[in-house]
Amino acid sequence: MKLDMFSEIQDPRPWSPDHEHTRITEALEQARLADELGYGCWWQVEHHGAEEHSLSSAPELFLAALSQQTRRIRLGHAAVLAPTAINHPIRIAERAAMLDHLSNGRVEMGLTRSTAPEWRLFGIDPAGVRDQVADTFRQVPRMWAGDTTVTGGVPVLPAPYQRPHPPLWQAASTPASFEEAGRRGVGVLGTTLWEPLDRVRRLVELYRTAAADCREPVGAFVNDQVAFFTFVHCAETDEQAMRDGAAAAAAWYTARALVFFEAAEAFVENMAREQALVDAPDGGGLAGAFLRAESAAYGGPNRAQLAIGRILQGETVPDDELFEALSEQDSLIVGSPETCRKKLRAYADLGIDRLMCFQQVGALPHESVLRSMRLIGDLIPEFDSEPAVTPAVTPLG
Repeated sequence: MKLDMFSEIQDPRPWSPDHEHTRITEALEQARLADELGYGCWWQVEHHGAEEHSLSSAPELFLAALSQQTRRIRLGHAAVLAPTAINHPIRIAERAAMLDHLSNGRVEMGLTRSTAPEWRLFGIDPAGVRDQVADTFRQVPRMWAGDTTVTGGVPVLPAPYQRPHPPLWQAASTPASFEEAGRRGVGVLGTTLWEPLDRVRRLVELYRTAAADCREPVGAFVNDQVAFFTFVHCAETDEQAMRDGAAAAAAWYTARALVFFEAAEAFVENMAREQALVDAPDGGGLAGAFLRAESAAYGGPNRAQLAIGRILQGETVPDDELFEALSEQDSLIVGSPETCRKKLRAYADLGIDRLMCFQQVGALPHESVLRSMRLIGDLIPEFDSEPAVTPAVTPLG
């Protein structure tokens, strides 16, 4: 299992006059350190209008800067917002290919649908989003291969530096999206932050089954890797990790993310889609079977799910209570190097290929983030014996 870094460039209040510049330059320093320590990939999100939650509104520019300030670490979009009004497929293909040249072939590219607040910001009809993302997954690899039938005879330049093209990924948060990523033959980018490890294991199995059956990937090859991100904070002792503010950071992120993504409304919509899969005459595919098995095996929500439900209803859950509930289901990696080693091993045993360590979270001080990165960096050789290099990929057929 490779240990990667995941960055949103979070910017919690209270704000100093130069808070944005400070956060961005700190993120650059963190990325340079990640490169020195041997982390596998730096994954940068894309969000718009996110205020405290994320300053990462132009990840392609941030990653371009990293391409000139780092040597080995791979550079990942996690993920490009693929609705056409936000990022047209031609611009996605052009920017990623240029970044691939600037970085000498270190790009990993994920795509995602985005969420309601960003659709609203860009004037997007949610009803067309899924089809637009599907079209982008089909079109971008063809553009990279020089196929001009999707662009009216006009070539999209440059072609990527990697041959046949950078690995493709899809951000996923539901069983249906994990199945969808596998059937497309692209890697899956998930989160363990609010998921118990047993559910993560079953999501990995669901994805693996779908990817194994993929005979016509959207790209030139099947990228069957699984990546998950979760909150990681390491200190000299478990007690020091808490004194650094780990509980408050995890609770702050949970509350801010649920509000920014308008998770209450999204939860209701997703429940309706999942019920339709459960009730589908054809069985609803792998996701339908997953959901029926889950319903039969588990009698009710766990402590973390109950706490998140209270937040969705507008209740304030104390930091320590929420942190303990999340820790109880092993969805956080916080503590001393020995504690973090054990928790990392549990993730590796699930068959995860890349763990995206989310370390700059909330109000954690920059120096504490750097220290955590170094302590986790010391563990990298135990989990990844291979250096971070451009993967060798071969077209199918």
